[in-house]
Amino acid sequence: MKEVNWVLALVMSIVFGQLGVDRFIMGHVGLGILKLITFGGFGVWWLVDIILIATKYKFSNVKWVD
Repeated sequence: MKEVNWVLALVMSIVFGQLGVDRFIMGHVGLGILKLITFGGFGVWWLVDIILIATKYKFSNVKWVD
């Protein structure tokens, strides 16, 4: 399980989410590459990830730390 700073992930998701940086931080490299290629799922995936991270969604292998 990877410990991820919640504030850092949220800020990176808002600023660089369309490039998949938030997924790379969480250790989801494959999804990060896919998000990078599709420019954040044409904006939809980017918005969904911001909401999920903001609500501290329980992603697989991710433990949120403050």
